[in-house]
Order: sequence, then structure tokens, then C-alpha cells
Amino acid sequence: MKKFTITGGAGFIGSNLVDQLINEGHEVVVIDSLVTGKKENIKPQAKFVQADINACRQGTHPLSAYTEKVEKAIEGSDAIFHLASLARVQPSIANPVAFNDTNVNGTLNMLVMAHKLGIKRFVYSASSSAYGNAKIFPTPENHPTNPLSPYGLQKLIGEQYCKVFSICYGLETVCLRYFNVFGERQPLEGAYCLVMGIFTKQRLEGKPMTIVGDGEQKRDFTYVGDVVKANILAAQSDKVGYGEVINIGNGDNRSVNQLADLIGGPRLNVEPRLEPKITLADNKKARELLGWSPSVTLEDWMPKYKKELNL
Repeated sequence: MKKFTITGGAGFIGSNLVDQLINEGHEVVVIDSLVTGKKENIKPQAKFVQADINACRQGTHPLSAYTEKVEKAIEGSDAIFHLASLARVQPSIANPVAFNDTNVNGTLNMLVMAHKLGIKRFVYSASSSAYGNAKIFPTPENHPTNPLSPYGLQKLIGEQYCKVFSICYGLETVCLRYFNVFGERQPLEGAYCLVMGIFTKQRLEGKPMTIVGDGEQKRDFTYVGDVVKANILAAQSDKVGYGEVINIGNGDNRSVNQLADLIGGPRLNVEPRLEPKITLADNKKARELLGWSPSVTLEDWMPKYKKELNL
């Protein structure tokens, strides 16, 4: 049995990772502010500490006692899975400072803590939004980055901090650039809800699905269980640990119109907004370094999901 810490463990992806690690018999500590996560998502076998990673400061800072509480809980962890963030592009444009506090300062705080406590590996949840409007498809990790939002920039800065901590302090780090994640516990409402959750909620309420622009923008929809598998492999692989950036995407994409077809029902087109036209992961690096491959497609999962929701 190993001990793992998961920041953001009450959220969509984090809680699925908690479930899997507990099912494998590991000791799990969850750090979550519950700003967007839900306590009911956390299995009772996990140790839960409600904490804001932006407040986990070192030294003589007034919040250092708060930091000590978190340190005591996570000390002895074999790895930290850092999933805590304020996610999504549009809300970050509306509130860049709050997003920076969590996504940049919070990540730095956790890296400092991992180094101080001698935790061996730090697995960082990065984002394909770092690419902006990519020019090459499938998009490889060495494609130039050009984030189009504060969120994309902040997640990219987190990657760079991970690399620097590997170089300067010997902390083993690996950065997983997620593409559009779907699956169990995906949020259906709120500012952090993604397109599938938005469409689902609209259909449950008998409303048309609001499609941005012409709906021909394409996304690499990636199953949350496959993302969980990638995290665990990233914590185990002896081929990574030096700040590597690795795409975690299905390697195939679907248009928003195709997603709406799978869900079914009326739709309403609304004004386009600033967002990438296409996302499509080149996942060869994940296959080579992690031994990872996706296993569930949108078409595989959707019938079960619709049945559960009576759609």
C-alpha cells in the first residue's frame, strides 16, 4: 500500500482518481477547498482536509499555521496528484486575478510543500488550452504554445514551474495536458460546466441545446477513466520525472454538432466567441512513456449516460 495526496480530490476528475486509488488499496489524502468540488464525491475511506492551496504559504506568513495542518496530513505521501484549479476559459477572462491565485500561486505552494516534505513525485494536471489555436493536427507536445485566455496561460506557467522544480530541486514532476474530459460526475451546472454538461442540463430541463457559432468546432473528447489511468501510470513510470509534458487525449475528435446529435433534441445557435476551432491530441508520447492508451469513446459511453438520466 502506498500513500497518495490528491489536491482537488472532491472535483470531477479528482474524485474519480480517489475512487480508483482506494479501490487499489492505497491510503489517500484529499485536499480541497470545496469551492467547486463536492464533499459527497469523496469516498469515506479517504482522509479529507478542507484547505485552499493558495493559502498554503511557507515561513513566517500569517497563514503558516494553516500550512502546517496540510503538511501534517500529506507528509509521507509517495506522490502528489495536483488537480486543484479554477478551470475553464470564459470564467478566467472575467476574473483573471482569482484564477491566477489558485492556478499559479496555489501550484507553486504545492510544489514548495512537496519539495520540503521530500515527496518523490508530483503529477500536474495541465491543459491543452496551452496550445491556443493549434496549427498542426494531431497536435504534438512540441507544438508552439499560444494560450488565448488567462486560464490557458496559468496552466502553462504551472508546467514551467514543474520543470524548474525538477531542475533546481530534484523533485520528480510530470505534466499531463488533458483534452476535453467527459464522464462520471461531470458538472451539469455552474461556471465550470463543460459543453456536454451544459447540453445535458438543457435537455433535462426541456430546453434546446445552445450551440456556439456554427457548431463545427471540433473537440478531442477524452473519458475520465482514461485520464485517471494516465495519472496513475505517470506516478509509476520510470521513464518520466523531469517535467515532461504529455498529451492525454483520445486522438480522435468530434464536432459540437456531432455531440448534439448523440444527445439528441432541439438546438439553438448563438453568437460565436473566442475559442480554438479544433483540438486533437497526438498521444504517441503517452503511449511510449506511460504505456497508456484510451479505451472509451464518446459513442461508447453516451448510451449508458442517457439511460441513467432518462434522456
